[in-house]
Amino acid sequence: MDKTSVLFACTHNSARSQMAEGLLRDRYGDRYDVYSAGPERTFDVVITVCDAAREACPYLPAETENLHRSFEDPSAAEGPREERRAVFRRVRDELADWIDDTFAPESTDA
Repeated sequence: MDKTSVLFACTHNSARSQMAEGLLRDRYGDRYDVYSAGPERTFDVVITVCDAAREACPYLPAETENLHRSFEDPSAAEGPREERRAVFRRVRDELADWIDDTFAPESTDA
């Protein structure tokens, strides 16, 4: 079975796209060939995970589908270390939930 290639794009590739890449690869890597940032190749699905990336690159060509879902930038969090970590964890969990909702294989149970 050929894997569907997926590119997660974010303005600075500083957190969100990398977390999304790792989560999708870990959970559904048997079905998807996953990347973050922009290596020069064609992707089946291109996903922007912040509004700035969507505005800067309103169209990154995808063979099959372009998706967008904005997530808070955890690298911009301020405050004490533990509060900043909490933001990273929350965004990670939001990404994980969205990835499960979007990429999990549909149940074949009747």
